[in-house]
Amino acid sequence: MQQELKSELTKQLILDNAFNLFYKSGFKSTSIDKIMKATTLSKGAFYHHYKNKKQLGLEVITLKVEKRVVNGMILPLKQTGNAFNILENVFLNRLKSFPFFEKQHGCPMNNLINEIGDHEVAYQLALKNIVENWKLSLMTLIERGQAEKTIKNTLSSKAIAVYLISAFEGIRGIRKLYNDDLILDDYLLGLSIYLQQIKY
Repeated sequence: MQQELKSELTKQLILDNAFNLFYKSGFKSTSIDKIMKATTLSKGAFYHHYKNKKQLGLEVITLKVEKRVVNGMILPLKQTGNAFNILENVFLNRLKSFPFFEKQHGCPMNNLINEIGDHEVAYQLALKNIVENWKLSLMTLIERGQAEKTIKNTLSSKAIAVYLISAFEGIRGIRKLYNDDLILDDYLLGLSIYLQQIKY
């Protein structure tokens, strides 16, 4: 039991450091050596848990990146209450809550999509799965809002969901080019205008 716990903690340490380095330095420029140096563990510890960097990359996507999106953008959509208000709160408040480091480095998922989304089918599918789950959760909330008459029922829930995800991910990428939050303020104003247009 003690050994199993130690093994699990070692794996978690590798995952955490890999995620941080992929986020900060990029996936392609982060080697196994760099990851293991950050953990202060031997390279043998890496190969005890992973066959290669690809396997580690997939686990970072499914266990770290997906968890962030689920906790930050998907679970809040499943709250009870006025569907339009939930939509507005999640998309307007999430950006404001990011620390400076995350504003500066963009979205981990989006960074990986841009860097390796077309590089390997396995990465593409893992990242696409996150986006699809987010999209379906948004569509469910929007359709609930249409049924309860808080969101216009003449609009396509799928189109709104895709637009909101694309705009949100887009501004997180563009924000990396700026040293202040003025671009975010303009985006939030534009988003507020758009959301008012879909309100019932």
